[in-house]
Amino acid sequence: MTSAVSARDSTARMPAEERRVLASTLVGTSIEWYDFFIYAQAAGLVLAPLFLAPIAEESPGFAQILSFATIGISFLFRPLGAIVAGHLGDKLGRKKMLVFTLVMMGLSTSLIGLLPTYAAIGVAAPILLIVLRILQGFSAGGEWGGAALMAVEHAPTTRRGLFGAFPQIGVPIGMILATATLWVLTSSMSPEAFLEWGWRIPFLMSIVLIAVGYVIRRAVDESPVFEDLRRRRQEASAPLGLLFRKNSKQVVLTALIFIGNNAAGYLLIAFFATYAVTALGMERPPVLLATTLASFGWLIFTLWGGHLSDRLGRVRTFQIGYIALAVWAVPMWFLIDTANILWYFVALFVMTFALGLSYGPQAALYAEMFPASVRYSGVSIGYALGAILGGAFAPMIAEALMNQFQAAWTIGVYIAVAALISLIAVSIVKEPKGVDLHA
Repeated sequence: MTSAVSARDSTARMPAEERRVLASTLVGTSIEWYDFFIYAQAAGLVLAPLFLAPIAEESPGFAQILSFATIGISFLFRPLGAIVAGHLGDKLGRKKMLVFTLVMMGLSTSLIGLLPTYAAIGVAAPILLIVLRILQGFSAGGEWGGAALMAVEHAPTTRRGLFGAFPQIGVPIGMILATATLWVLTSSMSPEAFLEWGWRIPFLMSIVLIAVGYVIRRAVDESPVFEDLRRRRQEASAPLGLLFRKNSKQVVLTALIFIGNNAAGYLLIAFFATYAVTALGMERPPVLLATTLASFGWLIFTLWGGHLSDRLGRVRTFQIGYIALAVWAVPMWFLIDTANILWYFVALFVMTFALGLSYGPQAALYAEMFPASVRYSGVSIGYALGAILGGAFAPMIAEALMNQFQAAWTIGVYIAVAALISLIAVSIVKEPKGVDLHA
């Protein structure tokens, strides 16, 4: 409680321009991740029968695996988004690129809500779905690096973890918005109506969210914070050759550090609710509500994790998070398998403690691991590669493990192994807290 109050008090004492910067990164990332997560949720609930109808009729399990695979496809295009955003960010400015990625994500999400299904246009339906999913991945890859650096590079040295946690909590906020929206819809209409047309509503709602985010991001003036970014933009995104010649170890480590958190996080986003409803026979509305409420834990612990890293250090905070994730990964499935909604919530909420402590300090850790000359490219590409290795195909792997072994705890073993890989990687890093970011 003391830490939470301290973090809130610190935020209240920020200069006005710093609060505007943090607000713009928080709102923008929240909206972008709402768009991303709406797709992930829909992939588990409705996209297989709608866009892969022939396969779903013959083999529902295989169709579900393919539906989850479309989540992973977008991750393959995140590095391209990171590279392009870094290059254009040098010429156009980070603010313009953050607005651009927000609009691209929102438009592709809204267009998914307008797509005809397989029954209407045949094989063109899944092809168009994949194209729009690729655009989502491209924009997500371009978003994170700029938002993270905008927050961290202008934080006081002793509060980089807290500042860096603001774009990070856009993930759980996006998760809350996406899951809460689906909960309201599934609670207010029949399953048949939701499958027929109701699933389109959360995608189309993205239009409203884009407008809100666009106004907020555009309203941020070119304050001294942004002018400092402009002066440093020449060295903010170095050629890839220079990055990999001098900092390839850091790129590899940042990717490996993200694997455990991203794999577990995407199972929370895209798999848990689907498993509870389809495999355990639990009612969809209460499952979505419990998932939404558990996501508040992710938000709280992510913000606290960033703040805690300012006191304990980035590496130590990550280590606590990953040890907790490895320990909890298998036992939580026995709670979920009770098919009791209370134990389902407890299982997810406890996991969010581990997710928060292994995500909140990430922006600060990554920024401090790279010199200024390669920082924008380094953090963006490392993050994108880690997302490919971690969460890209995690729901598909989980579904395949269930089909093969018919035992949910095997998914827990998969999460634990991913967490241990990331624990080893972060333990190799020499504690960077407090380094000179201008070096």
